[in-house]
Amino acid sequence: MRTVKEVSRLSGVSIRTLHYYDQIGLLGPTQVTDAGYRLYDDTALERLQQILLFRELQFPLKEIRDILDSPNYDRNKALEQQIELLSLKKEHLENLIDFARGMKTIGVKKMDFSVFDTRKIDEYAAQAKEAWGNTESFREFEEKDRNRSKEERQKILTGLMEFFVEFGTMRSLEPSEKKVQEQVKKLQNYITEHFYNCTKDILKMLGKMYAGGGSMTENIDKAGGAGTAEFAANAIEIYCDNGQNA
Repeated sequence: MRTVKEVSRLSGVSIRTLHYYDQIGLLGPTQVTDAGYRLYDDTALERLQQILLFRELQFPLKEIRDILDSPNYDRNKALEQQIELLSLKKEHLENLIDFARGMKTIGVKKMDFSVFDTRKIDEYAAQAKEAWGNTESFREFEEKDRNRSKEERQKILTGLMEFFVEFGTMRSLEPSEKKVQEQVKKLQNYITEHFYNCTKDILKMLGKMYAGGGSMTENIDKAGGAGTAEFAANAIEIYCDNGQNA
């Protein structure tokens, strides 16, 4: 666990900003001691890294919060976008450096302003934002989440994880058994009620993400026991492939 001061020093984010992130439900401390000290664990620090990555993509804080709290958030996709954007910025900066060196050496020989053109970067950032923010599911989630308090959001996310606690108790069963498949249907209904219309296609995609590694898989296995994410993903795949209703 790290104190807010240590997190600030480690990340370069001011203490005041970390307090603000907590106020808007973007990043809260893992624990608050009896003395009022805010403590952050590694999971919270990983979320902070993801927040900072999205800030590089020029996302507003509210959109970042909604995306990170959405059950279909794909960290690997976000990282791929971040790498691409940083590569574009690196290329842009290298061109500017070469241009400045040329001016210093030989002076201005022609009125060429192409080196200052950032349209390629801007277009990619816009595409990345569109990929996350302009889907029908995201808009539906945003509408449902608009007036929720921080406590209500936490309660809904806790309720979602309770499904995986239950999946964990079923790991001795076959994923195709009726009891397990009924649990998948309950999960689908819960996502539809609290997030967005969870069709078969969306549910199948979520299942792949649950078992795809990273913090999502770790959190599910932490809730239900080792192997829970893969078990749930297998059950979801069977449910979707068997032609269950959306």
